[in-house]
Formats: sequence, structure tokens, C-alpha cells
Amino acid sequence: MRPISQEAIEEACYEIMKKAAVDIPEDYLAGIKRSAEREKEALSGFVIKTMVKNYETATAERRPMCADTGLPRYFIKVGDDARFEGGFTGMERSIRSATARATQDVPMRPNRVHPLWRTDYNNNVGINAPEVEWSFEPDAGWIDITTVHKGGLFGTDYRMLFPGDGLGGIRRFLLDTLIAFGKRGLACQPAIIGIGIGGSKDTCMQLGKQAACLRIVGDRNPDPKIAELELELMEASNSIGMGPMGFVGSSMAVDLHIEVGFTHTGGMPVSVHTFCLSSRRATARIHADGHIEYRTDPKWFTPYYRREGIAWEGARLDQERQHA
Repeated sequence: MRPISQEAIEEACYEIMKKAAVDIPEDYLAGIKRSAEREKEALSGFVIKTMVKNYETATAERRPMCADTGLPRYFIKVGDDARFEGGFTGMERSIRSATARATQDVPMRPNRVHPLWRTDYNNNVGINAPEVEWSFEPDAGWIDITTVHKGGLFGTDYRMLFPGDGLGGIRRFLLDTLIAFGKRGLACQPAIIGIGIGGSKDTCMQLGKQAACLRIVGDRNPDPKIAELELELMEASNSIGMGPMGFVGSSMAVDLHIEVGFTHTGGMPVSVHTFCLSSRRATARIHADGHIEYRTDPKWFTPYYRREGIAWEGARLDQERQHA
């Protein structure tokens, strides 16, 4: 079978750029409608219902759902058996070309500038932009490409906690952060909240962002204790008295997701991320025969991605002893 062409990769990237900018994912839209039903405060309820009308108008008129179209970034999962033209550098060239074209054609706001000289090429492409994160999948011949258009200014925080801080420390950090975000207009709630726990500092930040952007509303962590904590913290997030636009209400979070990574024995790093009310994401799967399927569930957190332990007999025996 012929390798996947660079043209197919660019076509897929271009199409998901358009879809993410314009069409709200169904899971988030359903979550927003549930928030509107639960919201007791009249002003917050009115704002949420107006948001739904805005989404419907954007889809009908094929215009971006928000004037700030965020910073486009990509998450790419490559099957071990996938064959594609140009290698990984060729794939990145296709990604950058699609980003520039979509910025002009949708159109999207060209948000990317040089951090010092403020140079702007009007296409959301530049030094280290757009960001691309890679993952891999065994026994697969397809390529999954997800684009996320996330705001790049606010709605994120990090703190190095310690094991003694425990779950109470995580709760305090989360609620302090959300209150600060809500008061200052930094979260664009109702938001999907992602929490990263563990890893090194950079990994912790990645886990939290992926938790916010790459899991759908209603998805629960496969660890039952973490799943229980997700629901508990989501309820707590909606109890701080804040609704959309900072108005009084109970609609801070549409959902809350937690992802974890093994970390240094002396620390417990935690990051908090909010994926705003536009919740812009779209995924394309390019199959080995070149045909493309589109969806809004990234399916990023596969069992292989969350793999625990290593393929080593000694490690397996150690785990069995710990759980005995």
C-alpha cells in the first residue's frame, strides 16, 4: 500500500482548523446546556443561553465562534505501522502550511507574534509555532491529528506542593486559582478544567493542558479513585459562587479532568488549566489507504498512552508484592 501523502496530511490539518474554529464540539455543547438548566442565577443563566445562540449562529454562518481564535496547536498520534511521505519533517511542513492557509481562509485572527520584536507574519506560524506534541500507538496504521485552539494568555497556573499537603492542598490550590481567575476574567467560564498532578514541572503542565483539551465532557479517569476526585473537585469548583463572565452563579466548570504522572518522591507538582467556553478542538484520522475521518473526540488517552510500569519481569513482581 502506498504511504499516506503529504497532500492528505495537509488537507486533514486544514479541515480540522476550520472545524475547530467554527463548530463547538457536541460534548461541550451538551454540557453547556446542562449548565444552563442547573444555573439558578438569572443573569448567569441568560449569559449561558446567549452563548448557545452564538454557537448556533457561528455554525450556520460558518464564522469563528469567538473573535479571539486562540493559538492553534497540534497533538499527533502516529500508529507504529503508519507509512507517510516526507517523514516527520514533511508532516510538520504540511501542518505549518495548513495553519497559514486556514488563518487566511477561515479567517482566524493571526495571534502569533515574536515575543520581543512583535513581528507578525499574519498566519499563526513562526519560531516554534504552532506547537506539535507527539504520541504513538502500537498495532495501528493510521495517523490521528488533533488541533486545539487554546488561548495563550491566561487560565493556567502551577504550584509545587509536597506529599504532606495531600488532597487538601490540591483542593485549596484549585479553588484559590479558580477564584482568582474568575475575579480577573482569566478563565472564560464555564470551562473544562484540567489538572495535572506529578511528573516534572514541564510534564505536569503538559498533563494538565491535555486533561483540559483532549478529554471530552463526561469522560472519567480509568482509576476509580481519581474519577471520584474529579467529580468531587468539579462540584467544589461550581460552589465558589461564580458563573459566566464573572457574574454570581454556579457555572465555573462544565467538567473537570485529572491526569497524573509518576514524580519525584519529595514533591507533588500540580497544574491547573481552563479550556474556555469556545472549547475549540477537532480531530482527523488518516487511514493507511488515505481516506480521512473527522471527529471531535481526540481519543488521546489510550491505554497505551497511560501505560503503567515497564515490560520487565522484575517490575511486574514488584507491583504484585506492593498490591498483595
